[in-house]
Amino acid sequence: MASLPSPDRSDGPHGPIGVLVCGHGSRNRLAVAEFAQLAQGLQALLPAVPVEYGYLEFARPILRDGLEALRARGVTHVLAVPAMLFAAGHAKNDIPSVLNTYAAETGLRIDYGRELGVDLKMIQAAGARIREALEQAGDAVPLHDTLLVVVGRGSSDPDANSNVAKVTRMLVEGFGFGWGETVYSGVTFPLVEPGLRHVVRLGYRRVVVFPYFLFSGVLVSRIQQHTDRVAEDHPDVEFVKASYLADHSLVLDTFVERVAEVVRGDTNMNCSLCKYRAQVLGFETEVGAPQHSHHHHVEGLTDGCDLCERECTGACQPDGVPIPLGGHAAHSHDHGHHHPPYPHADHPLGPRTLRSGGAA
Repeated sequence: MASLPSPDRSDGPHGPIGVLVCGHGSRNRLAVAEFAQLAQGLQALLPAVPVEYGYLEFARPILRDGLEALRARGVTHVLAVPAMLFAAGHAKNDIPSVLNTYAAETGLRIDYGRELGVDLKMIQAAGARIREALEQAGDAVPLHDTLLVVVGRGSSDPDANSNVAKVTRMLVEGFGFGWGETVYSGVTFPLVEPGLRHVVRLGYRRVVVFPYFLFSGVLVSRIQQHTDRVAEDHPDVEFVKASYLADHSLVLDTFVERVAEVVRGDTNMNCSLCKYRAQVLGFETEVGAPQHSHHHHVEGLTDGCDLCERECTGACQPDGVPIPLGGHAAHSHDHGHHHPPYPHADHPLGPRTLRSGGAA
C-alpha cells in the first residue's frame, strides 16, 4: 500500500494538509452510504490527515461543505481526489470548476489529483469481484467457454470509454476467458441490453456480467434488470452477475496512491486523447471548451420527483430509458446549459434520449 510522503498534517509546505474525496452524488441511499463508508476507510488508512468528502449533486454534503469542514479542522492545504474511475466531464470540468471557484473565494490552497484510472490495483480489485462470482457459480463451465461482459458507466468522452475497453481486455487475458465484450449503461453505445443480445449469438455457455462501478445505485440495479431480461429469453445460457467494486481494499489503496501523487506533484491526467485538448476523431468541435460545472441547479438536492428517482441517472447523463407518459412526460433536466451534441446520437445501439439532439 502506498503511503503519504509526509503523513503528519503539520509537515506540509503550505500548512496543515487535509484530503477531500470528490464524488458525483446519487439519490440512492445505499450508494451514498457506500461512498461515506469508502471515505471512512480512507480516513482509517490516513489517520494523521483529516479526510472529508462531498458531492457534485443529488446528495449532501456538497463539495463546498466538505471544504468548509476541512477548514474548520484547521486545514490550509487541501488535496482533492476525484472518486471517479475514469476522467470524463465530471473529473475534467465539473469538479475542478467547483474547487477553483471556492479557492478563489477563500484563498484556500487546493491541489487536485487524478482519477483512479487503468491501474494495476484496480484491475486486481475487479478480478477479485469476478473471481468471487465464479466461485459462487461453480466450475461446471470452463473459462474458455465463458464470455466476460464488462459494463462501464458510459460517457460522451471517447477516452474514458476506451479505458473501460482496456480494463475488459486485461481481465479477459488475465483469466483466460473465451471472449470479452464491453457495454455501457448510458450516454454511449452499445447499451447493456442490446449488447447482451448480441453477445448471446456467439454461443458461449456462460456469460459473466461485471459492472465496473464503484458504488451501487440506479444504474447497477438497471444493469441487473437488463441482464435478467436477456437471461429469461435465453435459458440455455448461464448468466452470472458479479458485484461492483465497492470499498475493496485495493480500491482504497489506489485512493491512497492518488493522494500521495498530489503531495509529489505527479497528477497528470491523460491529455493526448482528451477531447478538450486534442483533435479526437469525431469530437473536433470540443477542443478548447470552457471549464465549468453543469451541476449548480442540483447541488445538494436530496429529493425530487419520483420519476427522477426511478428513471434519471444524473442531470446530464441520460441512460436511454424513455420517460413514461403520465404527469412527467415533459420532464427535462434542461436548466439553461447545453453540451455539444454527441456525434453518434443516432446510433441504433445507443441511448434513445440522445436522439432529440439535446444535451447529453
